[in-house]
Amino acid sequence: MNTLTTRTPLATYVVRHADDNVILGQRLAEYISRAPELEEDLAVANFALDHIGVAQHLFAYASAVEGDGRDADALAMLRSEREYTNLLLVEQPHADFAEVMARQCFFDAYQVLLWRRLSASTDETIAGVAQRAVKEATYHLRHSSGWVVRLGDGTDESHGRMQHAVDRMWRFTGEMFEGDDLDREMAALGVGVEPADLEEEWQATVDSILEEATLTRPADPYQATGGRRGLHTEFLGRLLAEMQWMQRSYGGLTW
Repeated sequence: MNTLTTRTPLATYVVRHADDNVILGQRLAEYISRAPELEEDLAVANFALDHIGVAQHLFAYASAVEGDGRDADALAMLRSEREYTNLLLVEQPHADFAEVMARQCFFDAYQVLLWRRLSASTDETIAGVAQRAVKEATYHLRHSSGWVVRLGDGTDESHGRMQHAVDRMWRFTGEMFEGDDLDREMAALGVGVEPADLEEEWQATVDSILEEATLTRPADPYQATGGRRGLHTEFLGRLLAEMQWMQRSYGGLTW
């Protein structure tokens, strides 16, 4: 486990999933006012708020579990890049709407499975968050997969853009199913899940979406990793600089 995150295994586990959501929420917020139509602008904004809302609940719980005096704001906004344990996928920037939807679709398919399993967690707080979050993730997946299909099976231009987006984001999907000692510990306690247990169903879901979208599953076997250990791409530091500047400049602000 990454000892830089917290000194409590449960809090560290919770922070991992909070980090995924706060970073993706920030990425989506960057896209507001840039979507191809007003309805999608509103949808992206709402999805960003959903992810940030989940992160807020998880950070608050991690703070209570840790009992070290750091509140949810400190966990969210006042850690260094190496202390973030989010998946590399969610920190990836987007060049166009196709990349926003490809990244979202891959992550949504993962989160539907994750929250469904965590809804039965022996930790009542985690189970409660998951039971609410799985409803949002299910809607998110319906929306993002719909756009992957619509663009993939559309014009030559939209097909090419979506194929490029799928190819670019694919190398960051394998990390979602990597487990470590902390995952195994939490799974053994009934608190968490083994990431590898989600992979087969995720692959089936994504393959079905790609087939309907007439898109080709990338053949490149390379998969990037390191996010859970605090080893990130160059994009996270730039994202955090923007996300954290107000809290670091004017300490004590609240959500």
